[in-house]
Amino acid sequence: MDTGATPVEISDVGNYRATRLNALKHGVLSRFTVLPWEDEAEYQALLAALVAEHAPEGPTEEHLIEELCGIIWRKRRVRMAEASVFRQKLRHKATDYNGPEHIAGAALLPVTGSSEGKASIPRAIAATAAETARDLREMRRDQGATQCALNILGVGDPGAYERAVAALKCDTREYWQECLADPPDDGLEYAATAEALKAWIEHHWREWYDQPILELLHRDAIRHQALGIAYGADDLEVPARYETHLDRKLERTLAMLIRLRELRQPVPA
Repeated sequence: MDTGATPVEISDVGNYRATRLNALKHGVLSRFTVLPWEDEAEYQALLAALVAEHAPEGPTEEHLIEELCGIIWRKRRVRMAEASVFRQKLRHKATDYNGPEHIAGAALLPVTGSSEGKASIPRAIAATAAETARDLREMRRDQGATQCALNILGVGDPGAYERAVAALKCDTREYWQECLADPPDDGLEYAATAEALKAWIEHHWREWYDQPILELLHRDAIRHQALGIAYGADDLEVPARYETHLDRKLERTLAMLIRLRELRQPVPA
């Protein structure tokens, strides 16, 4: 029977749906949600995912979906702000005059009984387990070469000085030659003798080997101490409060969307 109504083509329905979703994707809120330096395509992908999940019907539900997208987008900014606070706290502690010593000392005290430490905090944070193992091997190899020189000097045979200098690692040997040419004011006697070289090595032994090896062995503890200080930053209070506000807003928006869907359900006869 001809009712006089114009048939609705399937293509017309598809065009309507496409137009409706385009209107949602380019809604009023979207134009002001994405800041100039943010990724518009990333925002649109999030919005499209929410549309696919909730399939909004009508302008009210579309508005609620757009509101959900804006809330999630702002929560992303809060997490970025949180990360920036952590990085800034780490940078401050790692470059502060006493920061590295305090961090390393606090980390080493429970495991070594000593609060002395001069670790490189940036290196401790960034180094992988493989890099730490490599650094430890190189440090112990250098220590072995210097110990060999000490053993030669301890015997005291003729020519011990020359053999000990040759046994030293290249950069250690160059440093010794620099000290002979321009003696530092550290209270040591600098001369091309076995006694002077032995005293010089023993004077620097803890600085060159004992302390660095100790810090390499406990680099994880130093790293955790530095990160723990950053995580305890006072500057996190403001972003934490803002995220709580966004969570409540997200909960209310979802509740409104669910309520609208319930109202659309047919009433049982």
